[in-house]
Amino acid sequence: MKSPMFIKLLIAVCLVFLLSNFKKGKEEKAPTKQQPNLVFIMADDHAYQALSAYNHPISKLAPTPNIDRIANAGMRFDNSFVSNSLCGPSRATMLTGKFGHINGFSYNGQTFDGSQPTWPKMLKEEGYQTAVVGKWHIGHTPEGIDFDFWKILNDQGEYYNPEFITKDGSETIEGYATDLTTDYSLDWLENKRDKNKPFALMIHHKAPHRNQMPALRHTQMYENTEFPVPETYFDNYDDRKAAGAQKMNIYKDMYEGHDLKMTVAVGSDSLRYDRWPNHFERMTQEQRTEWNAAYRKRNDDMNTANFSDKEMALWKYQRYVQDYCATIASVDEGVGRVLDYLEENNLTENTIIVYTSDQGFFIGEHGWFDKRFMYEQSLRTPLLIQYPGKIKANSSTDKMVQNLDLAPTFLDLLGLDIPEDIQGESLKPILTGKKVKDWRESIYYHYYEYPGFHSVKRHYGVRDSRYKLIHFYNNIDQWEFYDLEKDPNEVANLIGDATYKGEIDRMKKELNRLMVKYEEPPVVEWKDEPLRKGRKVPNMVSENKH
Repeated sequence: MKSPMFIKLLIAVCLVFLLSNFKKGKEEKAPTKQQPNLVFIMADDHAYQALSAYNHPISKLAPTPNIDRIANAGMRFDNSFVSNSLCGPSRATMLTGKFGHINGFSYNGQTFDGSQPTWPKMLKEEGYQTAVVGKWHIGHTPEGIDFDFWKILNDQGEYYNPEFITKDGSETIEGYATDLTTDYSLDWLENKRDKNKPFALMIHHKAPHRNQMPALRHTQMYENTEFPVPETYFDNYDDRKAAGAQKMNIYKDMYEGHDLKMTVAVGSDSLRYDRWPNHFERMTQEQRTEWNAAYRKRNDDMNTANFSDKEMALWKYQRYVQDYCATIASVDEGVGRVLDYLEENNLTENTIIVYTSDQGFFIGEHGWFDKRFMYEQSLRTPLLIQYPGKIKANSSTDKMVQNLDLAPTFLDLLGLDIPEDIQGESLKPILTGKKVKDWRESIYYHYYEYPGFHSVKRHYGVRDSRYKLIHFYNNIDQWEFYDLEKDPNEVANLIGDATYKGEIDRMKKELNRLMVKYEEPPVVEWKDEPLRKGRKVPNMVSENKH
């Protein structure tokens, strides 16, 4: 017969064992092999106009066949929008499924609060391996999210010989950022993950962000391609004061050296105005020699031409788009390498693959580069999702979706509960072909970063399937209203047109409804700063956050 002391000791040991396993199970559940994987690929500033699955004239001259493979195998979203067309805020929204005024990240230069709920953290708690490679840009490191593996670019990242940061420190790596991001992602898939566990891998490219430096193998890829010039390239911004006040015009505001790689004279490789020379100076001598040789003849031809102002403006447009599309070419190649790896290792059938951009981008529309405005090319972003057996191949939808929806969608597709406070909606019903009742018929947008780079005024607004209403505020007070069916180029501000009064009033009510729904704090309409999470928007965003 066992002594009472032995029995007490045995009970204590059992309790310790049970409690430790309960705690372990709560922190990280043991997954089953049947759980799907997730590969989330995101480019920076990749316009839908430059992705050939969307059939825009620009992309027909500069196709993206590998990215198109995702569209061919899954669903293309034709009305995918962002809630704030700016890199950091968009990334924070994708991670949380919440607007910037809720997740605390509304403008570049803030640091993301990684202690709040995010979908990568929720997946890790359910036994997933999580990893992120490439651009992070919402803080120096992903503190608080606890990725199993992370290797991120420092700040914006550099195209050539970039600095990568890991938990062990930082290191400058010789090579091209897009290729290195793909290399490190494939290395993690092949050599660093536990192949008995499901995984979620974020592959986030710097390209094709400013200053659009193509890989050396692509520098002359489109040098003889003449891209179509947008109808609004020489827009005069009539009755659009905020549009007229911006500083993102290709032929007026792009830096001729830094952005357009223009040289000072025939036979010279010295660049014209180069605000951030480190982008070129960090190249090795061998890289710079090859780069200069690739651009020299075109620059010499430009320097000998006696261009009129209009001819120079058109030349700058072609240089910009040629480099922009050439920079995307390496992203497309990288996507192809990832897709090939998944296929070769029998992972495709059980992996959700997503391709998107952190926002849209202007490719000469209104004469612009960059983003920020609520106008279509900036607001609308590419979104492609494939999941064999669950999503019909070569399908598309015109439902209005936002980057706000990615977090709940990932959780839903992977079988996790969606927290009640997430503001986005799961796209799973749309993706799986179910009849969707009461789907949103309008989207809300808010841009906060003014004064700041490119001088785009603060504004918020609402868009539905036909109309768009925007209010520019802070040191301006102007409303804009567009009939997108009759005016897809958004050049006719109809806010004062009496024939649209009914629709304008309706859209103002809808705007107010969405602001209440999404718990947007009151917007200060004069020069005082609007409060966000108890903090004020800064008077000037650091210009190196370009």
